[in-house]
Amino acid sequence: MSYCRQEGKDRIIFVTKEDHDTPSSAELIADDPNDPYEEQGLILSNGEINWNCPCLGGMASGPCGSQFKEAFSCFHYSKEEVKGSECIDYFRNMQECMQRYPELYPQEEENESSFQAENTGSASTAVNEGSAFSPDSDSAQSTLTSKSDGSSSTDSQTAS
Repeated sequence: MSYCRQEGKDRIIFVTKEDHDTPSSAELIADDPNDPYEEQGLILSNGEINWNCPCLGGMASGPCGSQFKEAFSCFHYSKEEVKGSECIDYFRNMQECMQRYPELYPQEEENESSFQAENTGSASTAVNEGSAFSPDSDSAQSTLTSKSDGSSSTDSQTAS
């Protein structure tokens, strides 16, 4: 016998094997293109921008949302030969706004330079520490020798 139980916000439905064996009688409703809750892409069917699209990453809201909307709208509706070339002032306003909120809009250059500094630092440390197998090392010399049975061995000599 199947039954349902509510636990907080969750509804738990227990079903029997017989319930699963019976085909579903649920009727599917065709998608309504005018449904405002239906998942849409960035550009709606009428050509307007969907400011609620998750692909915008929340840029349309927040302290610089209006500047973002102005710049993006200008670019989207641009008819210029070089698309968006007339939108430079809008993008400049958006950038100036974003620079006032660095904790919300981190600069890519800062992220890249800190990433490069971390990677360069670790690579140079490894080179400076040296390796027993590096060609410039005077403390150890390694020779790879092939044996007649097809295997190989490494003989190390210490320089004196």
